[in-house]
Amino acid sequence: MDEREFDDFYSGSFRRITHQVHAMIGDRDEAQECVQEAFVRAWAHRRKLDRAEHPEAWVRTTAYRLAVSRWRRTVRGRRPADRALAAPAATAPPDESRVALVAALRQLPEDQRRALVLHHLADLPVREVAAEVGAPEGTVKARLSRGRAALAALLTDQPEGPTPEGAHHA
Repeated sequence: MDEREFDDFYSGSFRRITHQVHAMIGDRDEAQECVQEAFVRAWAHRRKLDRAEHPEAWVRTTAYRLAVSRWRRTVRGRRPADRALAAPAATAPPDESRVALVAALRQLPEDQRRALVLHHLADLPVREVAAEVGAPEGTVKARLSRGRAALAALLTDQPEGPTPEGAHHA
């Protein structure tokens, strides 16, 4: 992959991958930083990226692993120096439905959240989700089913359970 091809790959997929990682980890600024770092690594390993069947999956997986690694360091009490000194980036606020979706996704177990994001936001078929997360297809299907049910319950405005007789919803 030459420089022009890589630039095209970056500009064509950075925003999409950032949205996907944001949905997986729940922190937009952290997602942007991790995706940027993943692209730096992708450039350094572009020969490997050339051989990858799905270069976006390689970058997304790398960004997700970076986010998990950063989270683990932060939990242990070590905050990366660049985060401590950097001024927050000014960006436009996301729309309300996206905020609600990410907030609901945060409440799901990590495996379900990741499967849902990869399948529904990244538009990967179950087979590719299974390959990316390293789980059997049946396990991914179960995570998707449970995750969709839990997400539906979290995103609905109506109370769970049967509606009392005579009650009407607008």
